[in-house]
This record gives sequence, structure tokens and C-alpha cells, in this order.
Amino acid sequence: MPIIPADELRSFAARLLQAGGFTEADAIQTADLLVWANLRGIDSHGVLRIPRYIEMIEQGVMISGGTVTPVRELGAVTVLDGGKCPGAVGMNTAVNRAEVLARQFGIGWCAARAISHAGAVGYFSSALAERGLIGLVMTASKPLMSYFGAKGEALSTNPLSIAVPVAEGADPILLDMSTAAVALGKIMAAKDAGKPIPLGWAIDETGAETTDPDRVTALLPMAGPKGSGLSLMIEVLTSVLAGNAVIGPVLLGRKKGGFNGLVIAIDPTAFGPREEFEIAVKDLSQAIQGLVPAEGIDAVLLPGERSAATGRSRSVKGIPLAEGTAKRLIETAGRLSVSVPPELA
Repeated sequence: MPIIPADELRSFAARLLQAGGFTEADAIQTADLLVWANLRGIDSHGVLRIPRYIEMIEQGVMISGGTVTPVRELGAVTVLDGGKCPGAVGMNTAVNRAEVLARQFGIGWCAARAISHAGAVGYFSSALAERGLIGLVMTASKPLMSYFGAKGEALSTNPLSIAVPVAEGADPILLDMSTAAVALGKIMAAKDAGKPIPLGWAIDETGAETTDPDRVTALLPMAGPKGSGLSLMIEVLTSVLAGNAVIGPVLLGRKKGGFNGLVIAIDPTAFGPREEFEIAVKDLSQAIQGLVPAEGIDAVLLPGERSAATGRSRSVKGIPLAEGTAKRLIETAGRLSVSVPPELA
């Protein structure tokens, strides 16, 4: 696989996006989000998304250069309308607004409706953790996953991320999970890599589980009814509550889809002295890391610990790209007359 330095990949991604219809500012924000995912080994949410994002711009599903507008504000709650803005732009705006509210009220709840695909939501929750706040982030979109006990697509893979700040500049504890058995991007990554997928990830057109990523028609929910139930509730909190329901109207034939996001920021000092909170988080972290590993396991890790280590390694050694991803980026660059980094050319 070709290996490219993170800064060079970020610059290439921004140039591709801008040539594909993004404004410069929107392209920079989106490229940073995508490369953050690649750095941490979440390649399913990285630059492989660029051709699709450009296609969304061309189709009018995503609109770059608009304004993210507050449409309702009450106490610690703000509702933003993104006007189909790139997901990174809408969610970054929500992160910044939620932080302001949390500093004022102890908690900030910011809904971002009518945005576009927001990528790896851990990017946004960890941004709040780096500012000393607890971050909870969710996104919701059109049906991609089956509902437990039903055939076909019914719910989205609605991801959830929680990031908790840790003292002394340590990496935050970062949970970033999909409500599906696997994120759709991992199916895309398997296609790019020409590899089969495990059973339990998805079903084909007959409703049977498949290992062929090209035959996937719907993802399976994580943990059966628990995954579909959690996804349903994220749709309520993220879409219905914000006045932009997605799943109900789609299943009833009234709407084709849409994307919404939710950012909740919590200031630990609203609950007591920060020092006490930091000590308790440190004690909890050390207790978990000190557990005796099960047979075949090298070490017991905290959520996000492995991906943070991958990020440090790839920051030094560069980011490997699947051959399929590199090929599609090169093809897109050729179509848009964008120069290709030598590592890919």
C-alpha cells in the first residue's frame, strides 16, 4: 500500500475537495476531519470518502459555502440549521456553540440539523475533551441498517461518541461506536482492499448474512435489539427533537433522507472541583489498565487508547492507503486536474 505523510494527505484532500466544489474553508475543515480518521486507523471514515463527498456536491445533496444559522435558542439549548453544509462545518459550529453554553450553564446542548455526512464523530467529542469538557456526540441519517426482527433497511447506523478529559495532557478516554455491527465505511474499505467481510456484519438481498462486500444490502444492528433500540433513540434525540425527522418520513415514503448531528458539552466543574474529577478519572483509568489480561490479550486498554497510539505512529511513519482508495483518489484528481502527491503517483 502507498504510504503518505499526514500533512501531505491533508493538503491533497483539501485541494481535491476544493476542486470538487467545496469552498476553501469548508475543504480545509473536511480534510482535517478525514485525515484525523486515517491517522487513528479509522480508514473507513477517512479520505476514501472524498469521491462520494464530491458526488454529493454535484448532486446538490451537500452544499458548501452557506451559513450555519441558529434557528432556536433557549437557555443551554441551541438548534442550528446547516442548510446541507458539509458535516465537518456543521458539527464544528455545534462544538463551538456547545462549549460556550457549557461554560455558561454547566451543560450545552446543540442540535445541528440539515447537515451532511459527519464522518468519525470522535473527532468532535475529543475536541471538547481537549478543552477540558466532556463531549457527547451523535449523528443520524437515512436507513442503512435493519431493525431487529424486520427485513431490509429501516434505521441508520447512528454513531455515538463520548470523550472524557484526562489530566496532565494525556489522551482523552474516547468511545466512538456505531449502533450497527459495523460502520458502513468498513464495508467500503473492504471493497477497496478487495477483502471479504466477517459474518455478522451485513445481509444480502435475500436477507442472509454475507461475506461479500459487493452483495451487502443492509447492515446488521449491534447486539441485536440493543443496537436497533439505541439507534432509534438517537434518531429521536438528534433528528425528531431538532425538528428534522428522518427515519419516520423515509419509511412512510414522504422523504428520501437527510443528516443531523447533536453535540452535548458538559463542564465537570458544574459538579465539583476539577481536581477531584481528574483524580477520580485517573484512578479509574489506572484500575482498568491494571486488570489482568485474559489469555491471548497483551494488555487491557481504555476506549480510544489503541487508536491514539496508531495516531502517534502514523504521524511519524505516514498513513497507508488501500490500493483501491489510492486509485479512486488518483482518478478523481485526474478528472479535476489536481496534482497527485509523489507517494501516490
